[in-house]
Amino acid sequence: MDIAAPAPLVSTEWLAEHLHDPKLRIFDCSVTLVPVDGGVRAESGRAAWTTGHIPGSGFADLIHELSDRNTQLPMMMPPADQFAEVMGRYGVGPGTQVVLYDCSNHSWATRLWWMLRAMGFDDASVLDGGFRKWKAEGRPVSIEPPDYLPTTFVARPRPDVFVDKEHVKAALGSSDVRLINALSADEHAGRVSRTPRPGRIPGSGNVPASSLVDPETGTYLPIETLRAMFRDAGALDAGRVITYCGGGIAATSAAFTLVRLGVPHVSVYDGSLVEWSSDPSLPMETG
Repeated sequence: MDIAAPAPLVSTEWLAEHLHDPKLRIFDCSVTLVPVDGGVRAESGRAAWTTGHIPGSGFADLIHELSDRNTQLPMMMPPADQFAEVMGRYGVGPGTQVVLYDCSNHSWATRLWWMLRAMGFDDASVLDGGFRKWKAEGRPVSIEPPDYLPTTFVARPRPDVFVDKEHVKAALGSSDVRLINALSADEHAGRVSRTPRPGRIPGSGNVPASSLVDPETGTYLPIETLRAMFRDAGALDAGRVITYCGGGIAATSAAFTLVRLGVPHVSVYDGSLVEWSSDPSLPMETG
């Protein structure tokens, strides 16, 4: 059975058909956001994974293992050596095909997909509809851990897949760069905020990550619907697109979708508004 070169987004049917392929590495990437004092606290989804997951799947720990341990900003892209050590220990390396899923609206799965992209690994896909759709279809669930053998993950970092604050500052006012905020319309306008200052980076368009997904099925909307949304936000005519959100998570779902749409130059601002709005010297827009 051929498992080579699937699309960035794969269906539950595809995964069920290939579930027992020895080259496959499946990971639950779930994180739960718990409201705390006007903000949120991220909690690992590992406990839920232990109670039931797609058979053969491991748990990818985005909080404790796949975040930079040397910064105060939450859940930033880790250094290449840290990322490579973790992924190798997870059994991801040459000749493997990775499928990522989560229990919400794909943003945690696309976060790891984007991190793998940043490290030069392209043999990864996101499960459309995630664990929610898998369970709704009555597909098998297991509590057994995976049997993936450790291997060597070779990191080949790609510049500009993730960008920093200085990069975004330099892009302000550029007619060739389009900033896309993946937060809600209320957060984009500054009516609601979970970051130090409300609003958005000046000149940003808005395509909420939550709007990319069908609320009934949990799957991504049809590709032409998504294309129209990003076209309306000015993302398809720009030479370069930089997506951001509150903390660099939802932004990866927007970036993942732009890649699916064939947009060639897409970056994610990893620090996003948690970093940007904490710096009073940087401009913000509301309204």
